[in-house]
Amino acid sequence: MSETYDLIIKGGSVWTTGGPAETDVGVRDGRIVEIGPISGDAGETIDAAGLTVLPGIIDSQVHFREPGNEHKEDLESGMRSAALGGVTAVFEMPNTNPLTTTPEAMQDKLDRSKGRAWTDHAFFVGATPENAEELPELERLPGCCGVKMFMGSSTGNLLVPDDENVRRVLAHGMRRVAVHSEDEYRLEERKGERVEGDPSSHPVWRDVETAVRCTSRLLRLARETGRRIHVLHITTADEVAILAEHKDIATCEVTPQHLTLAAPDCYEQLGTKAQMNPPIRDAHHRAGLWEGVVKGVFDVMGSDHAPHSAEEKAQAYPASPSGMPGVQTTVPVMLDHVAKGRLTLARVVDLLCAGPQRIFNIAGKGRIALGYDADFTLVDLKAVRTVEAGWLGYKCGWSPYEGMSLTGWPVGTIVRGHVVMRDGELAADGQIGEPVRFNETL
Repeated sequence: MSETYDLIIKGGSVWTTGGPAETDVGVRDGRIVEIGPISGDAGETIDAAGLTVLPGIIDSQVHFREPGNEHKEDLESGMRSAALGGVTAVFEMPNTNPLTTTPEAMQDKLDRSKGRAWTDHAFFVGATPENAEELPELERLPGCCGVKMFMGSSTGNLLVPDDENVRRVLAHGMRRVAVHSEDEYRLEERKGERVEGDPSSHPVWRDVETAVRCTSRLLRLARETGRRIHVLHITTADEVAILAEHKDIATCEVTPQHLTLAAPDCYEQLGTKAQMNPPIRDAHHRAGLWEGVVKGVFDVMGSDHAPHSAEEKAQAYPASPSGMPGVQTTVPVMLDHVAKGRLTLARVVDLLCAGPQRIFNIAGKGRIALGYDADFTLVDLKAVRTVEAGWLGYKCGWSPYEGMSLTGWPVGTIVRGHVVMRDGELAADGQIGEPVRFNETL
């Protein structure tokens, strides 16, 4: 008697734990139950001939603005955009209004996601001087992916600028702490470097030393407290070299935009739409980031999806807010870099699938293996398409990559065996996302 499956993906180049293999994948009850030639029956069969079947892409840094700023984005529109871009799970940041710093705020986000989530999801709890002692309990809440700490001010009111309180945060709890690493004191000192109406002065204000000084402080305090840290959105060649010396205690992230855009051109072409924290820097630092990618310093890639409305971005710098959308474009932008020979597909899988699973201790995701969640991102490595506003699911309605022709495109998003996107179209019943589970809190 032949086996029966809920879903069979047939004939694709499947990214197994041993690399790509022309094979089939069988799914039952949301899990992978067979990898190999399959002849059984299935509720649904996908012909993946000519396609590459990747493990489900995990975006470990997004800002979906709900609650408090739903005019920019909300949980439904953010996860819908993620699914359109081939992303199967997202980790959302705590600088909402109210801040995600209490059990009640965490539960509110989980409740808001029910029935509205196109992808699986988890939420960071924000660290503050006021809740430092409570972090051991907060970091173990269901749906929590870890602790987020801002050492430099960005969007929102979360800020832990001084060594004493950074030390208190790191001393309480066990899970990895993700950090926005810019030195708040230097930012305050250098506000006079901002030039009215000139967003190209943004990286002058938030200069290299602002990042390097903070990351060096953070590493020292992590050593003192014995706490694992994760340094977000690295922007300087200097930090790549420093972090390479501390891989036992520190992991780090790079973003597609810091690998793709460069000053001064991006500010000339995009104006305030290129403004983000930490800033897009010049080609020297972009080259340093690429060296960190190629040589394995970076552990993960996150989009740092941080949307603002076009009207808000149209304000004259520095009144314009920092941040740009990106959760929907990470996959095609990075596949285009693969097509251009800048990195391998294996490295993309490491940064966007295996890396998040490894450093955040995700249960059952990040690889195509028996028993794992049936999360898949199907891509056409040869498809050439242009990023157009009409394709975007974002509430903000814009992307820094609009008009860019990219080679390599997501054509299917499958979350725990549910097809939520196929050939650019969302499934009618695709809002099936659930909280991500973590080995440290099972």
